[in-house]
Parts: sequence; structure tokens; C-alpha cells
Amino acid sequence: QVQLVESGGGSVQPGGSLRLSCAASVSIFSINNMGWYRQAPGKQRELVATVTSAGSTNTNYADSVKGRFIISRDSAKNTAYLQMNSLKPEDTAVYYCTVLLRTGFRVWGQGTQVTVSS
Repeated sequence: QVQLVESGGGSVQPGGSLRLSCAASVSIFSINNMGWYRQAPGKQRELVATVTSAGSTNTNYADSVKGRFIISRDSAKNTAYLQMNSLKPEDTAVYYCTVLLRTGFRVWGQGTQVTVSS
């Protein structure tokens, strides 16, 4: 059973930065891509960013975070990172790490709260 261990998150003032990490319990070569979705209260879960797991690093970002968030991966650690800069109150949400396996199965982490408030 694939498990995702998330860390990071917390509370920060507008303009601040946070970094999320997500470690997968399987080889990164079993993974198609890794990334994060987020869900704010009363809203649907939405894509934040994804990164391919091995080989060429292809990234995909939501328009709302382009230029502020950076997703990366460490293949040796089976871990993805989301560096969030210039945070805004509208970034407040529960952030869920997710992995799409090469089998087509998607795994979700437990979620971590990010709060941006003055």
C-alpha cells in the first residue's frame, strides 16, 4: 500500500513563504507524477502544481500560483517539494499531496493546512 508522508504548512503573513514536502513510500520510478491540490472552505479541490517523477522534469502550475510557487522533486528520496512564495490570503486552504502511479491509480495524502493571514 502506497503511503504519502506530508510535512510543512502552517500559518504565515501575506507575502511570506512556506515549503511543503511529500515523501512517497514507493520507488519514484513507479510514479507518473507527483503534486499538490488544495481545497479552501466551500470550494472544490483544485490543482496547484505537478511534476513528473523521473527523467525530464516537466512541471504544471495553476495560473493563480505561476511565478510564486515552485515544485521540485528529489528522485533519490522519492520526495516532492512545493516552495510557496509571496503567499496571499486566497492561498489559504488544505493542501493535499497526490501521486499518480504508472498503473493509473491515484494516491492522496492526509492534507496539511496552510493559512495566510495578517
